[in-house]
Amino acid sequence: MDTKELLKQVRKIEIKTRRLSDHIFSGEYHSSFKGRGMSFAEVRKYQYGDDVRAIDWMVTARLNEPYIKTFEEERELTMVLMVDVSGSEFFGSEKRKREVITEICATLAFSAIQNNDKVGILFFSDKIEKFIPPKKGKQHALHIIRDLIELEPEGKGTDIGLALEYLAGIMKKKAIVFLLSDFVSAPYEKPLRVVAKKHDITGIRVYDKLEETLPNLGLVLSHDKETGKSFWLNTSSKKVRRSFNQIQHQAKSDFKNHFAKSGSGNFSVNTEESYVKQLLNYFKQRA
Repeated sequence: MDTKELLKQVRKIEIKTRRLSDHIFSGEYHSSFKGRGMSFAEVRKYQYGDDVRAIDWMVTARLNEPYIKTFEEERELTMVLMVDVSGSEFFGSEKRKREVITEICATLAFSAIQNNDKVGILFFSDKIEKFIPPKKGKQHALHIIRDLIELEPEGKGTDIGLALEYLAGIMKKKAIVFLLSDFVSAPYEKPLRVVAKKHDITGIRVYDKLEETLPNLGLVLSHDKETGKSFWLNTSSKKVRRSFNQIQHQAKSDFKNHFAKSGSGNFSVNTEESYVKQLLNYFKQRA
């Protein structure tokens, strides 16, 4: 992709997702994710209805009239997006999974920036592809979107556990973490529990309807994007279809169970449906 086309795509995603974050998600995000606590803001004159427990007695005695202490939420948070860029994310019957993931990440990033929070991103496959440390500002968000569009992974497989272990090693302070993948991966339950003890993590499973149930199409030449191998698949075989469906069902079930057991949030998004409703519902449930 040349520079002109890349900038065009970045701008297109920016316009769409900033509109969503500015008018829909910014407030919901603020309500859903709280800061570190309350910090002292200022002392002001007591007004009728104020809590008498907030009176600053030293200032009141000095000025001979009642004053109270006011506090505000320590809002600044850090968001980290964990993005699966393995071969399977390039699949999609109508819209590729990676395109949906890119839009969700852009919406989340702009929501964080709008609230003056930091945002960073970790790209992974069966290896750590790239890590962009959390920062503030619109230009930083655009940098993240650009990489979401153009990053070409070296690895093809998926290892969520490896990515979680890497995150645990580099993020020493609590962060809001969104992990986006189709969650067809090597086991990741244990590292998820470790990360969930320290960070506020949410799993977002992005899938395509054709991955849910294998249709009967006869003998089909298939290509595995994660292994790079091509092979003939007899979809007319009930045994083959049942085996395929069981694998997908197990991955979906593991995703829900692992995140539930770790006390983390999770939801799924189909590439053919709007992620806006799903994300908004999740924020409202949290709030």
